[in-house]
Amino acid sequence: MTVTDWDDDAQELSVRLEMETRRAVNYPALTGSVEVGDEVLLNTTAQHLKLGTGGFDFVSANLSRPSARMGGDKGHIIKGRYLPCQQAVQTLEELAKYADMWERTLEEMPVLVGQLHSQIAPAAAGLSLAGRLKVAYIMTDAACLPIAFSRLVRDLKAANLLQATITCGQAFGGDYETVTLHSALLAAKHILGCDAAIICQGPGNAGTGTKYGFSGIEQAQNLDIVKALKGTSIAIVRMSSAEGRARHLGISHHTRTTLDLAYSRCIVPLPAGSDETDLPPGHSVLFIEGAQAALDLLVERGVAVSSMGRTPAEDPLFFLAAAAAGFVETD
Repeated sequence: MTVTDWDDDAQELSVRLEMETRRAVNYPALTGSVEVGDEVLLNTTAQHLKLGTGGFDFVSANLSRPSARMGGDKGHIIKGRYLPCQQAVQTLEELAKYADMWERTLEEMPVLVGQLHSQIAPAAAGLSLAGRLKVAYIMTDAACLPIAFSRLVRDLKAANLLQATITCGQAFGGDYETVTLHSALLAAKHILGCDAAIICQGPGNAGTGTKYGFSGIEQAQNLDIVKALKGTSIAIVRMSSAEGRARHLGISHHTRTTLDLAYSRCIVPLPAGSDETDLPPGHSVLFIEGAQAALDLLVERGVAVSSMGRTPAEDPLFFLAAAAAGFVETD
């Protein structure tokens, strides 16, 4: 076995299993730290089904140190509720000093709402170039629950394109924890003093090919939550110039579906030259010039991005559409 610490919240392991070596991820907050020579119990479900987990199994228990499991003891809110891996975390809502925060509004703070985790990088770069210098990424629980699995988030923080992370719902491991998305948004504005926020699920989007059976459908309700809290809701559009699946070519049916479901009117930015004919009516469509500068900034800061295995060079429209959301002028 070899052990590589991604950070304090995740370890990458090389595990000898019978006659093969497998890559695995361990979350110390759930199962304690693993050291070379330990015997671990692996959950191999994702690899057995060949799901897109990045080629990893996951440690369910450290059999050499069963008492090392931490489980969390900072607060009284449980995440992973009623599962063997549940843990107690300290949420911002529990802290008396913030009691008056939850009665406020977002005061028109721009909030970019995405569908795929890979959208957060160009969106954050766009916000930086637009002068939004303190940006929070709010990770929902629609996909991956531990934020520690996201190398992209670590890279964006190291590149100073994200300044804080908040995990809400059952998601955990952010710089700050909240029970709900509503609280996360108010915390970003009034506790952290952010100029903008990005809401998106973590890695591991689930899709079935049906109209409503995809985890990114949460974009609709998230846009409505932003609007209800009096923020400026900006939809990150999923587009592609390289998709082999017709339903995702051009403007994805995922974006069309969520914009059709959203009750509130939101801003829908598109790269200049795009065709808006596939979009549901009732929203404010903007055409954004210069989105390529955000992709150039990612290269300059050393942040490598891909989506569905494709880089910006292979599917420029996907990344330009996400970057365009960061350039929306709201003042």
